[in-house]
Amino acid sequence: MRLKLVVGLCIVMLLAALSGGCVQAPAEDGKLKVSLIPVLDTIPVLVAQQNGYFAEQGITVEGVPVKSAQEQVALVQAGQVDGMLTDLVTVGLFNKQAPQVKAVYTARIPFPGAPMFRVLAAPNSNIKSAADLKGVPIGISQNTVIEYVTGYLLEAAGLKPDEIKVAEVSAIPVRFEQLMNGNLKAATLPDPLAQGAIAGGAVLIADDIRQPERSQSVLAFRVEVLKARPNTVRKFLVAWEKAVAEINAHPEKYQSLLIEQGRVPKSIENSYKMPPFPGRGVPSETDIANVVKWMRAKGLLERDVPYAEMVDASFLPK
Repeated sequence: MRLKLVVGLCIVMLLAALSGGCVQAPAEDGKLKVSLIPVLDTIPVLVAQQNGYFAEQGITVEGVPVKSAQEQVALVQAGQVDGMLTDLVTVGLFNKQAPQVKAVYTARIPFPGAPMFRVLAAPNSNIKSAADLKGVPIGISQNTVIEYVTGYLLEAAGLKPDEIKVAEVSAIPVRFEQLMNGNLKAATLPDPLAQGAIAGGAVLIADDIRQPERSQSVLAFRVEVLKARPNTVRKFLVAWEKAVAEINAHPEKYQSLLIEQGRVPKSIENSYKMPPFPGRGVPSETDIANVVKWMRAKGLLERDVPYAEMVDASFLPK
């Protein structure tokens, strides 16, 4: 009888030990807050909401409108939003000390006929080529993807780094106005504002359609969110992909959304068309190495941030 009691106690202790080693992860609540900066890159989120694609996945996505990239960064840092559409320079800045956010999907890249950034000369400036920009201050926002792309495009066009001069004009609408009124002889602008500038007489010097990896925007989430709600993030990306397929197949259906969210200038509202969105993918190791190298040279990073701290491809839909 005593032997049976001892054996029984051993079995109970063994089962308790085994169950203790198989602690279940907390159930996900299926909710995400995503900041919505007013650029056309975020249109798939709005289409997914409008068409019920998030509901189909059983998740709830709250879009949090923000007015600027600075406001978006502040919300992410404060943990008030879970994810954002951003660029690789911003991801690098977040992760300068330790991983805080990771890119999980490439949201947008330039396509032929649909660049993301253009270097432009002012109307009536007599600047016609990259060579004419030698020593000419170019309006940009410093320490951003705009500066990163500008330098690369002009170096690819034949200018040496010390021949490229920049002028800080951080607000994009102000940069546009100063270019068009001649206060700036050159500037780098994102589309569709850049196309609006060309319609108003600005001269195209260079665009990024031949270097799409430099300009890509990405969907990035806080590391804590990726750990706590991995399945919710994966479902978000499934809905994103469905929205992208819908937009690419029927871009004309979302023209009004493009004009509103993309801030399309009135002068080109009837001519500017929805750009295509890319399929499934994440930035490559070369993409990350290039941006980290540039940020190190600029003094924005003090270490070589590893690829695994910048990008996580495991959330891509299967």
